[in-house]
Amino acid sequence: MVQQYIEKTKIRFIRLNPANSVKDFRCGDPDLDDFIQNRASGFQKHLLAVSYACADAETGRMLAYCSLANDKVAVGDFKDKTEFNRFRKKQGFPNEKRLKSYPAVKLCRLGVDESAKGQQIGTTVLDYIKSMFVFENKTGCRFLTVDAYLEAIPFYEKNGFRFMNVEDHDPHTRLMYYDLMNLCA
Repeated sequence: MVQQYIEKTKIRFIRLNPANSVKDFRCGDPDLDDFIQNRASGFQKHLLAVSYACADAETGRMLAYCSLANDKVAVGDFKDKTEFNRFRKKQGFPNEKRLKSYPAVKLCRLGVDESAKGQQIGTTVLDYIKSMFVFENKTGCRFLTVDAYLEAIPFYEKNGFRFMNVEDHDPHTRLMYYDLMNLCA
């Protein structure tokens, strides 16, 4: 699915390292631009997050980037244990798989260069991440999580993400998740 789209559109994904130049990347959000230009390599060096670029295969120009880190979906993400139990039941966990937390990967940052906006690159990046953790997964990982900026919520909903809980009162972000089992059905 994703590989066919990548071949058709001539884009490639690369794991970034300090040698990759990202100084020309501009997504229009100063925090996201600053992270990829100045801080991402430090997060990678200290094994806190790994950043990937979506680049034009012919020119090498960076179209988008994302940063990923380990995460978990746990009882502490919910108002109370009852809400967590409802979440587990909704995800179809059998009784013997009802754990106190479940493995996840956190989408820490996602930025699309201003020159590539409106071309479905953000959705392509999400599809790539989803497939990476379902089809090439090296460890158990059930969920993809994100603290979505309020203005980005419609984008994540369009891409299958749901709100983790009802009572999320952060004024800038909402905790959302994507169940990777959706790709296994």
